[in-house]
Amino acid sequence: MLNAAPHDAAPGARWLPRLQQLPRETRDTLFLLALVGWIVLPQVPYLPAWCSGLVAVVLLWRGTLALTGRPLPHRAWLIGLLIAATAATRVTHGALLGQDAGVTLVVCLLALKTLELRARRDALVIFFLGFFTLLTGFFHSQSLATAAVMLVGVWGLLTALINAHRPVGQPPLRDSAALALRMALAGAPVMIALFVFFPRFAPLWGVPSGDPRGRSGLSSTMEVGKVAALALDDGVALRVRFDGAPPPQRELYFRGPVLSHFDGREWTARGGGDGFDVALGPPPRDLQVRGAPIDYELTLEPSAGPWLLTLDAAPQAPALPPGWRARQTPDLQWLANRPVTALLRYRAQSWPEFSYGQTGWDGRLPRQLGAELQLPAGYNPRTLALARELRAAAPEGGPQAIVQAALQRLRSGGYSYTLEPGVSGRDSADEFWFDTKAGFCEHIASAFVVLLRAAGVPARIVTGFQGGEMNGLDGYWTVRNADAHAWTEVWLAGRGWVRVDPTGAVMPGRIGQTQRLRPPPGLVAGAIDTFNPDLLRQLRAGWEAVNNRWNQWVLNYTQGRQLDLLRGLGFEQPSWEDLGKVLAGLLTAAALVGAAWARWERTQHDPWLRLLQAARRRMRAAGIAAADSAPPRELARLAAQHSPWPAALRAPLARWLLALERQRYGGSGSPAAPSLATLRREFRQLRWPRPS
Repeated sequence: MLNAAPHDAAPGARWLPRLQQLPRETRDTLFLLALVGWIVLPQVPYLPAWCSGLVAVVLLWRGTLALTGRPLPHRAWLIGLLIAATAATRVTHGALLGQDAGVTLVVCLLALKTLELRARRDALVIFFLGFFTLLTGFFHSQSLATAAVMLVGVWGLLTALINAHRPVGQPPLRDSAALALRMALAGAPVMIALFVFFPRFAPLWGVPSGDPRGRSGLSSTMEVGKVAALALDDGVALRVRFDGAPPPQRELYFRGPVLSHFDGREWTARGGGDGFDVALGPPPRDLQVRGAPIDYELTLEPSAGPWLLTLDAAPQAPALPPGWRARQTPDLQWLANRPVTALLRYRAQSWPEFSYGQTGWDGRLPRQLGAELQLPAGYNPRTLALARELRAAAPEGGPQAIVQAALQRLRSGGYSYTLEPGVSGRDSADEFWFDTKAGFCEHIASAFVVLLRAAGVPARIVTGFQGGEMNGLDGYWTVRNADAHAWTEVWLAGRGWVRVDPTGAVMPGRIGQTQRLRPPPGLVAGAIDTFNPDLLRQLRAGWEAVNNRWNQWVLNYTQGRQLDLLRGLGFEQPSWEDLGKVLAGLLTAAALVGAAWARWERTQHDPWLRLLQAARRRMRAAGIAAADSAPPRELARLAAQHSPWPAALRAPLARWLLALERQRYGGSGSPAAPSLATLRREFRQLRWPRPS
């Protein structure tokens, strides 16, 4: 029975000695179970609830069996649980193949394998299943925080793997963890070489698309009135670095999907709602830009959509990495040739002052604007009546006067900007203009466009992002999902398409810096903000600067950057063959250096051998004929039989030599061997006679 710790001992002082006194098998099993829990923990938000519960129950069950010494369950239990997990996966995901179903099955197999952990072979299966499960964590996130969690998991798996191959006895986990860390650091140069020079391929998996619930962010459609409350997502949507002075924040409009078709509830793009089948047509030929251009580099987070966000307006295609192509729609929207499922960095050039859509129309409505005047029949009768009133009140001013009258109504009519407008009915525009008089940017833009179309003014909705904030640590502008915005464009004779942001009429601070909306902080962040508001902002800016560096130099290390590196190394026209040659040369050199170092370390700098050789030298200096090849047991025999020495000197030396032997070759029946550090200290404390 374990000795009870004193009542006044700290919790760690109570359980740590008990853990150290557990049998080797029990201790190693508990460590492995804790490691499996750490590996599965980042997957919990993406796993079905039944899978997370099964893993928790299985790990607790296996830990109880290890502590109590009871036998493992019968194989029938494992077969039954495996069949149940497979059936549940099929029901939950609708298939057994695919990313989500595959990850669920792998996690279940990893947990169930612990119930038949009987031999080293079973432990090896768990180790390699653990490595594979760690890899699947990058399906959902490739952030710096995820990488840190994965590194801890890899370190733990290497520690368990080394511990499983150590001699029987009870080697400290601390020593195994230190050896695993040294091995990982020794392999780091090879890992870096592979990362830098191994040819870059397209991603093997995609990042899941956005959450369909009511959260801020970019979407290919806009459904008005079905979201009772909007939850602001503070995640990063894109980062921008301007070559020169950045434009004012109120002019930062990053153009995304342009929505022209309205069926009474939902707005979609012309020709399709997913961004892939948009009726492209030719780019606008009458785009005219004025003033100085803005050059910038934009890093776009994964969106699972084809949208290439740029500032208004970008006449030339963004400079994309190899394999990517850009195309422009007639409404100035840039699209990629495939969905953005990983970080994408590109350069673009935009002009804040521009005009398009007016050449050759002589003040008359062209046929192409029929979609921008379309309204479904039978919807929003009160808004239609208001439009007739506005049109009748502005016979001379025309469309421009109608637009100004609608904006003035928003400014002075008691309308407000809110994230909790409630669910609206069938006639969402009527409810906004006459009943609730409240909504967020989607409600305001939708009601504004419906009113203008009813008054005979062509109008449409443009979605994207507005604003952002500059990180003073790295100079990047950060645009978040909470900065997602919807504004409008109206067509005016002689001017073409003109941006009109009705949200600015309701809440001017939304377009700028004064009243940027942000989600409420969590418990810890709220406490820090209450104690020191500047500290929270500094911590956030520091973390985002570090994470941005991770994105720029690790996740966004593309083929182009590889070839640029080869050019810097002297290759005039680098290719994949050159990458292979450089990589092969580096790996060969690393292998030769590693082999030479291992041989040298083993023969000359093994700390155990150095300690044994020091004992031989001291014994020979004291008069004992110790051969260079004599093992510790032979030296202990010579020391015990060396009669010129007194027994008080011979016995401690013999015991020390036998302990040195156990430290290297300890068997199952041997007592626990001291560490090398302890043996070195005892060696220095040994008493030696003077040479005769």
